[in-house]
Amino acid sequence: MSGISSHVLDTAQGRPARGIPITLEHWSQDEWQRVGGGTTDDDGRVKSLLTGPLLTGKYRLTFALEGYLGADAFFPSATIAFQVLDSEQHYHVPLLLSPFAYSTYRGS
Repeated sequence: MSGISSHVLDTAQGRPARGIPITLEHWSQDEWQRVGGGTTDDDGRVKSLLTGPLLTGKYRLTFALEGYLGADAFFPSATIAFQVLDSEQHYHVPLLLSPFAYSTYRGS
């Protein structure tokens, strides 16, 4: 099954981060176009972010973190850009989050 999903883990609290809005955009015609999104569930996951077919090209995920981390959040948002080279694969992009750092990787 092809598509794009994400998972947010709060490494400072040692638990999934629920209620984080995520926007998915695709680079097309010289601009970013919204192609999906969602909000993390109780397990910190959005199983399917894409509302249409998965195309090759550049994508970016924007995580709205201020509502989760608070108004004084050092990172009110995090944006991760990545590239889809094979539209037959599934792309899972986790975010590991703490108050003053975040990291990501290509998951499975």
